[in-house]
Amino acid sequence: MDLEEGKTSNGEALANGLTSPPRKAPEPLSRRVRRIVMANLLVILTVAGVIIGVLIGLAVRNVTLSRTQMIYIGFPGDLLIRLLKMIIIPLVVCSLVSGAASIDPKALGKLGGWAMLFFLVTTLIASSIGVVMAFIVAPGSVSITKIEALDDNVPEPKEVIDSFLDLIRNIFPSNLVSAAFQSYATSYKLITKNGTDGDLNITVEKVPIGTNQDGMNILGLVVFAIVFGIALRKLGEEGEILIKFFNSFNEATMVLVSWIMWYAPLGIMFLVAGKIVEMDNVGSLFASLGKYIACCIVGHAIHGLIVLPGIYFIITRKNPYTFLWGIFTALATAFGTASSSATLPLMMKCVEENNGVSKHISRFILPIGATVNMDGAALFQCVAAVFIAQLNNSPLNFIQVITILVTATASSVGAAGIPAGGVLTLAIILEAVGLPTNDISLILAVDWLVDRTCTVLNVEGDAFGAGLLQFFQDRSAKRGGVTELTEVRLDGELPVPEHSPLMEKKGHGNGEVDKEAPSESVL
Repeated sequence: MDLEEGKTSNGEALANGLTSPPRKAPEPLSRRVRRIVMANLLVILTVAGVIIGVLIGLAVRNVTLSRTQMIYIGFPGDLLIRLLKMIIIPLVVCSLVSGAASIDPKALGKLGGWAMLFFLVTTLIASSIGVVMAFIVAPGSVSITKIEALDDNVPEPKEVIDSFLDLIRNIFPSNLVSAAFQSYATSYKLITKNGTDGDLNITVEKVPIGTNQDGMNILGLVVFAIVFGIALRKLGEEGEILIKFFNSFNEATMVLVSWIMWYAPLGIMFLVAGKIVEMDNVGSLFASLGKYIACCIVGHAIHGLIVLPGIYFIITRKNPYTFLWGIFTALATAFGTASSSATLPLMMKCVEENNGVSKHISRFILPIGATVNMDGAALFQCVAAVFIAQLNNSPLNFIQVITILVTATASSVGAAGIPAGGVLTLAIILEAVGLPTNDISLILAVDWLVDRTCTVLNVEGDAFGAGLLQFFQDRSAKRGGVTELTEVRLDGELPVPEHSPLMEKKGHGNGEVDKEAPSESVL
């Protein structure tokens, strides 16, 4: 029966006695605009902060400022970075402990396996794009003026084997408290050995010695938090209290993040303005290193705007650019702070509230991604390695190119999620293919710009990884692949296993289901 026939325009009775529903009045344009603006207010403020910061920086550059005055201009931005870094440790540790304790061990292994596969494949693709772009653009084929002033900042070269041994050592920190602000690093000591039995030969041996360097050992904290969460789940009822503590701590931290988000536009504005004011000899740097900068930025744009969205679209059949718009505030923060670790709190908030990623996925995968997924760093390191080889007229053979790809992918795992963190691991790649490390001073000269696009690409890859895992979880739930839902929907009729404290959390015994239970996000 077609009710459309005989329907009047004002909802009067139809010929058969039924009444048509009244038509909804169209929403006024002003109200619609206001609703859209309020829904995207934070993103609009962030974009405005970046634009105003650029304009302020360009305007103030024409005024002669002392070094102290430049520092004062960047103070609000420095405050934002300090606020974000303040909550990194409680956020990472609590989110990973509660996440690992909330997920069934089999699902935990499956989630981690899919995430690591995605991170590995995208990092390899990024490294390949970097090598191809460097060979096409050939940024090192032009004459470059050597910059000697920055040689003191060049990291001390290390043997490749020692670099990877340091990575393994940092996975197992000897002191959790010191891991919050220090990491293990190998340095070298020269030991002279005299000949024996009248032999006048003197040999000098370079012996590796362990030292602690400033910088959070986030990798060690991540591994400990995951293992500790699994151990709490294994305890059963005895671990339930501690799991609730970490869950509450995690939620309180996210409330702090929501407050900091509203300060982010102001902080980003002064971060960008302060960095533009501090730039020296911009024209000469771009004249000599312009091809290198363009090669890195274009490579990052290709990977971030085509490759990652393409992978997301092929798998999910959803619009990837809508997903990107949802995390725009976090991407702008990544550009302003140049630190993927500092962007982590905002990224968690954005993917959960705007992109529908469940808490147990975002708070488990994103801290891992901020540690091991460095697409931007891998791409930039490959470009820099080929660039330095071209500068020194050192042709790279096929084996050396493969070495650059593999080493960049592997060393990016240990790259610190801090500004200029990728430069520290660039020395590993140069040592692996026998290139001089003193040319890193050229990279440091423009790292303030390239590192920002690196960070944007790093955090974008983390977010897409979380979105893909959410899609896999939703699809498996529709197929009935998650058995935990059945137990929850039966309102506690099924016996709760003693070894699973989270199952007790999901049902309250009175037939109610905890809306914040991790099973909701699993499904």
